Amino acid sequence: MRSKDRISYFYDGDVGSVYFGPNHPMKPHRLCMTHHLVLSYELHKKMEIYRPHKAYPVELAQFHSAEYVEFLHRITPDTQHLFSNELAKYNLGEDCPVFDNLFEFCQIYAGGTIDAARRLNNQLCDIAINWAGGLHHAKKCEASGFCYINDLVLGILELLKYHARVLYIDIDVHHGDGVEEAFYFTDRVMTVSFHKYGDLFFPGTGDAKEIGEREGKFYAINVPLKDGIDDPSFTRLFKTIISKVVETYQPGVVVLQCGADSLAGDRLGCFNLSIDGHAECVRFVKRFNLPLLVTGGGGYTKENVARCWTLETGVLLDTELPNEIPENDYIKYFSPDFSLKIPNGHIENLNSKSYLGTIKMQVLENLRCIQHAPSVQMQEVPPDFYIPDFDEDEQNPDERIDQHAQDKHIQRDDEYYEGDNDNDHQMDAS
Repeated sequence: MRSKDRISYFYDGDVGSVYFGPNHPMKPHRLCMTHHLVLSYELHKKMEIYRPHKAYPVELAQFHSAEYVEFLHRITPDTQHLFSNELAKYNLGEDCPVFDNLFEFCQIYAGGTIDAARRLNNQLCDIAINWAGGLHHAKKCEASGFCYINDLVLGILELLKYHARVLYIDIDVHHGDGVEEAFYFTDRVMTVSFHKYGDLFFPGTGDAKEIGEREGKFYAINVPLKDGIDDPSFTRLFKTIISKVVETYQPGVVVLQCGADSLAGDRLGCFNLSIDGHAECVRFVKRFNLPLLVTGGGGYTKENVARCWTLETGVLLDTELPNEIPENDYIKYFSPDFSLKIPNGHIENLNSKSYLGTIKMQVLENLRCIQHAPSVQMQEVPPDFYIPDFDEDEQNPDERIDQHAQDKHIQRDDEYYEGDNDNDHQMDAS
């Protein structure tokens, strides 16, 4: 048992200020709400807070095609009408709209997950948290399901430089298809996704029969669930499967995607999980004492997202939080009862004991096909991505800087980095 976990937490206030559009369910503002709730419970005093670097296009192209990254970099709401063919090709539109500062948004959330992976690789922390990450649907050459860049795949690729085996666990209500697809043919990554499946529910993949192919056969695990699953059923199944997975696969590091759309009352979800039930999964994974990278994901009832990820930050810090939410900038969103916990939902649980038993047996049977953890001949570890120096003298002073860029040079006073935990100045060195 480690004496005390060292936790690194990544946050940039700019990630919460982008806007997908008036009727779009994805509200990045939930990330500001989460951060302020974390601050109000004074959890920042127990961990190291970092502002992530903005991932460079060449870093994003470690997984995504260079043409797709370049297009995301170039496209703006004002110019998108000129690129109807490309918009269709890259699946940009209603679900994945083009909005102001889209590329910078991707750079920040992906940079957070990449930085989190590097700090774990360099043994600078035991647990790294990036609630802005977890955008698990994005594919190599296209956006999907509100996701443009797949930060999880980029983070896992980083972890694979130092670890023979990476375990990816996903408790979002939607199947983690983008991550599964990226590693479908390898045994270096085991993907385990618990999700709603059937009734044409997005993305339509994640049947228990999808188990990986070639070297990756049996290294993709899917746990397809029906509407209304509750805390006892979900946590029992989760613990049974994950303990067997860890015992069989023996990963060197775990990536946990904590999509909060699996909570009761989510705008797009259909499960009955309470925040306690959701957080119990995080607590269980933490107990393995393996290096752990934790991200956000879906979650469309934003006050519940903030509640959930704040409580889970507390779980990762071994800190119990009082149920009464302290005063903070977003307190009005938590009315009328201003409490951290939410009750279970009331959707009928369509997951019978026999159905869940069958799924469990299928998964355990597939795990038995893995004789032992695959051994990997580790090559010499390549260096972390080379970050070029930024030479201010090369910038043309005659070029006008737009207002958004000017704003970046002003120190923000709505973010809080205190005393010994203010590590912004160390970022270049890490």
